[in-house]
Amino acid sequence: MTQTIDNLARLIGFNSVSARSNLDIISFIETYLKTRGFRLRRLPSPCGQKAGLYAEIGAGEGGIMLSSHTDVVPVECQDWSRDAFRMTKEDGKIFGRGTTDMKGYLAAMLTAADMAATRRLKEPLKLVFSYDEEIGCVGIQQMLAALSPLLGTPRACFVGEPTEMRVAIGHKGKAAIRASCNGQNGHSALAPRFVNALHLATDFVSELRGIQDWYAKEGQRDEGYSVAYTTLHVGTLSGGMALNIVADSADVTFEYRHLAADDPEEIMARLTEAAVAVAGRYRDLFPGAAIKLNRYNAYPGLDVPRDAPVVTLAQRLAEQQDITKVAFGTEAGFFSNLGIPTVVCGPGSMEGQGHKPDEYVEEAQLAACDRMMLRIVEDLEG
Repeated sequence: MTQTIDNLARLIGFNSVSARSNLDIISFIETYLKTRGFRLRRLPSPCGQKAGLYAEIGAGEGGIMLSSHTDVVPVECQDWSRDAFRMTKEDGKIFGRGTTDMKGYLAAMLTAADMAATRRLKEPLKLVFSYDEEIGCVGIQQMLAALSPLLGTPRACFVGEPTEMRVAIGHKGKAAIRASCNGQNGHSALAPRFVNALHLATDFVSELRGIQDWYAKEGQRDEGYSVAYTTLHVGTLSGGMALNIVADSADVTFEYRHLAADDPEEIMARLTEAAVAVAGRYRDLFPGAAIKLNRYNAYPGLDVPRDAPVVTLAQRLAEQQDITKVAFGTEAGFFSNLGIPTVVCGPGSMEGQGHKPDEYVEEAQLAACDRMMLRIVEDLEG
């Protein structure tokens, strides 16, 4: 426990907000693991200002894989009562940005690495550290081409997002989409003669609400989630230059978060049909009226059968029988899609502490995670 807290203090000290480079924290992790005999592969981002890392120790097939992201969410405009990038302890709680999401787990990973370096492993311990998870699992998508051949066939992967050490077997997939609406400029005194792109945009938002209502009433349901159906959410609407100019362009950014049972391509087909229908209403007045959809980011969901061997293994290693599904997205779906049995299990509460000012993780949660890490290393010894 002392080592994990020491590791966490070092990790919190790195300001690894997604908008910044993470090379300093990756270099720290790299050095830590190199001195303990791990085989390492740095995975640079396309821009070169960030990097992921793959590390392993031990020989043979199979093994267990642990995964964490290194980035954290911003602290600006949050009312912190303490230095967000310096660890403080109080009443059994450890404060600092990322303590829950998810440097507490990362610190425990490093403790597991230290233990593994002193043991005779019959199977390898495999570690993955990513970047830019907080902005839509961007980093892992950039890493996958180089990472996939390195992973081999681990018999289990544990992604350590905060679940209060319960075993999470599912989360929804997500896509972020921009609807670009094309209308006509004109003087507002003659507005009815032109197609206002903002009208296209607002009509399209109404269609999105209708699609949302359909999924709520007619779509698949999974009562394991607090919202049991696929959801659509409009985040921003922008357009127009001035009050006296008819807007010739407008953008709507929105997302859908889908159950595993709802095919994302079918959702996109519905959205495309709605965009075509809305634009078609205005074509008689302006043949150039159009709404173009750009799905600019997406990540897969996770849906693991309750009786899967990886779930039973996770329950044993975490000494936790509770099974849950989480509302937030993770990188677990990417590993699952590679054929690696994957669950989510880590210390802290996303709902209670994640992304909030004075973020903290309870020492008891870290201790439970450390016990799981010890059992993982012992399991790899055979």
